[in-house]
This record gives sequence, structure tokens and C-alpha cells, in this order.
Amino acid sequence: MEERDYSEYKAFLSKNPIFERISRCAAELKMPAYVIGGYVRDFFLGRKKAKQDIDIVCVGSGIELAKALAKTFKPAPQVAIFKRFGTAMLKIDDIELEFVGARKESYDFDSRKPTVENGSLTDDQNRRDFTINALALSLQKEEFGKLLDPFGGLADLRRKIIRTPLDADITFSDDPLRMMRAIRFAAQLNFDIEADTFAAISKNKERISIVSQERVTTELNKIIETQKPSYGFNLLFESGLLALIFPQMALLHGVESIDGKAHKDNFYHTLKVLDNTAQVSDDLWLRWAAILHDIAKPQTKRFDKKAGWTFHGHEERGARLVPKIFRDLRLPLDQKMRFVQKLVRLHLRPIALVKETITDSAIRRLLFEAGEDIDALMKLCRADITSKDHNRVKRYLQNFDKVEKKMAEVEQKDRLRNFQPVVDGELIMTTFGIKPSREVGLIKTEIREAILEGIIRNEYDEAYAFMLAEGKKLGLTPIESAKKA
Repeated sequence: MEERDYSEYKAFLSKNPIFERISRCAAELKMPAYVIGGYVRDFFLGRKKAKQDIDIVCVGSGIELAKALAKTFKPAPQVAIFKRFGTAMLKIDDIELEFVGARKESYDFDSRKPTVENGSLTDDQNRRDFTINALALSLQKEEFGKLLDPFGGLADLRRKIIRTPLDADITFSDDPLRMMRAIRFAAQLNFDIEADTFAAISKNKERISIVSQERVTTELNKIIETQKPSYGFNLLFESGLLALIFPQMALLHGVESIDGKAHKDNFYHTLKVLDNTAQVSDDLWLRWAAILHDIAKPQTKRFDKKAGWTFHGHEERGARLVPKIFRDLRLPLDQKMRFVQKLVRLHLRPIALVKETITDSAIRRLLFEAGEDIDALMKLCRADITSKDHNRVKRYLQNFDKVEKKMAEVEQKDRLRNFQPVVDGELIMTTFGIKPSREVGLIKTEIREAILEGIIRNEYDEAYAFMLAEGKKLGLTPIESAKKA
């Protein structure tokens, strides 16, 4: 990162006319104002975002400054006011501005919600979480673009260091969510956490219990969405936070050996699968499937003298664990959870098909069970090949190519993705003049199985004839009106 002089900071601000407007409004209110935080940090990092979130701090009322700015536009944008926090927000095109008055904070031990008082810019910079987020550029006319960097944040950006402005022990004890944020920023920016700062995270990890699960999970998801999420998870594990916020994943760590036979470390395997998945997809929920695909291995681990270590049924047990994990982490219990659950349950199925002879029946069943999520499942399965033997990886991936080719052939022929048999329960009841019953379920199952096994095609005439035959086996007779129809 090259040194930028004062004139360059001024030129940077001048590119966006919004800063000149804020400067004029602040001057009229006799209220010094500064742009601070992530927008300034990203300027020095050269990061560009489609959506611009800009934080403005002023020595006075942020709400009044926001109102004054809004009045300079026609029509005036709506100002969202949060009196409790003394903040105001407004949106102008693709820019979202948040205004706050400079303040100082003090904390009660049992809460991360501070007692807030009006303060100076110095007070406000003191309360910032990290030095790189305490950088401020002045919007005052006489010093427009002047950098205020009391904690060496610019130097920390050059060194790629996450560090707290004040004593890290106090910073994290006061607001424990900042421990998660430190790891999240390190993961997003590929920075190191300064040694004393990281030691303070380990020391204060138990304080995370006073933070709401929703806030913790928000930070966790941001770590998962980074380019290489394993980095953040390693920091969570080494600090001791992971065992507190996501104990099921921490339990994957470790290797056990009996009679000279050891299993792989499922924690690091999972991180590799997660990184592999991140290389091919930005989908947060596919990444969650990667995290949870082996989550039940600790519970299903067994040692057999002949077979060695086994984890039989871990995919089914893991799928059953998904709803509880989602509830515990306050993740959505909707189709996203069901998507993850499905992929966890099915993640071994394509691997079992990697043979020279792949039956149409097995392919049909996989297509039927995976439905529209088959492509995501195949991405997860490819990511799950993490052997250090490059030839073995290559061989598995080539076999997956064969499976996918066969799936495409069967899909084109049978159209089984999310298929529904043409003969449904309603037709069965109408044909035989019966009510919902065990017999209806049996016939439906037999029709579905016959289609999946290739005994009949999923076409009306063949399925109807098969239904009549199955009904006859159960002692059912079609009613006259159904025969005529």
C-alpha cells in the first residue's frame, strides 16, 4: 500500500459530491463532522463495493445533521431516526449514510449494551473496535480530507494486523461480540490478529455467553461467506470460541489410534471440504452442508479389528442433527434447513455409484431423492474428495464425471428430477371407491418403485394398468364408474 498524502485524501472525498454537501451542512450547524470506519478503511485497502455504507460522526447531534442533509435534496429522502441510539440513516442512490453524534461509552459487566454520553471525536475513536476502523477523515472546510489516526490504524493496514485501539482485555470484556468481529475481519481481509489481541480473545472467550445467539450467528455466517472460511474457523478453534458457540463442530477435532490404525482428523477434513465448496459456490447454505456433512462422525465412530475405524450411518444421523443445530444457532428452519438436511443425508450416495457399472435404477433413485438439488449435491460430493493422493482424487473426480453423464442420459429419458407419478392417491381412491387408507399408500409406493426400477414408464396407461394389478393383489375391485372413465 503506497503512502497517500493529504491532498490525495481530499481528492478522494471530492470525487463524491455527498461529502461536500455534508461539509456545508455541518458548517451551518457549527458541528465538526468526519467520515469514519469501514468506508475509510476500504479506501486505504483499495476495496470497492457496489453498495456504499458510509458512517458519519459529528461532534453534536447526528440526527440533526442527517435532517439538514436530507433537506438539500428534492425530493428529500426519508430520514430513519433511532432516538434510543442517537443515530439516523438515509439512502441516496446506492449510498447508505449513517449519522451519529460523537460519544463515549461505559459498560456494565453483565451486559454488552453501553451507557452512552456525548463526547469528542477522540472519545468516539477510543470506543471503536479496531485501529483499522478508527481511521477518520475530516469534512471540515478548513481541513477537508485530513486524516485523524490516533492509534496507528494506517500502519496496521500496511502490516495486515487486527488490533484493538485500547486494552484488548477491556475491549473484549466490555463487548464480547468484538471477539467474533476480530476473527471475521481477519478472515475477510486475510489479516493476522495481533498477539496480545488474540490472547485477550482466548482469555475472555466465556464472555461470549452474554451476546445474543442471533448476533453471534450473523458473524459466524460472515466468516463462512469469506473466500477461505477455514482461516476463520481455525481462529475460532484455537481461541476456544468454537467449542462455546458451535460445540458439535469442535468435537470433530482430534485423531484416535488403536493397534496402529488411526482415522483422519474430521475437523480439518471438514474445513478442507468447506474451502473446496467455497471455490465453486457462494451459496451460504451449500457451505453449511459442507460444514455439517460429517457432523455425526463422533457419535458413530467405531473400531473393528478387521475393518479399522468406521462411521456407519453418520450421514443419516447427521441429517437428524441438522434441525437441532439450526435451532441452537437461530438459523432459519425453512427450506434452507431442509436443503442442508437433504445434502447431509445424501452426500455419500453419489460416491457409492462411482463404479464402472452404474444401473439406471440407482441413478433414478438419486435423481428422485435429490430433485432440484442434484447439482448442489454433486458440488458437495466433489468437494468431499480431499485425499492427499492426487492420483486417487483424479480417479474419483473422473468417476464422478461418468456418474453425471449417466444422470444426464437418464434425466433426459425419464425426466425424474422432482417427478411425481402420473397415478396419484386421488385416482387410486376414485378407481377403487375407497377412502384414505393403508391400501392407498401401498399402491402408491409400488407404483413409485416400479417407475424407479424401470419396470414401467411414468406414463398414464402403463401406470394405470399397474395400479389395477396391484389393487387386485390387495383384493380391490374397480368400481363401474371408474371403469367407464
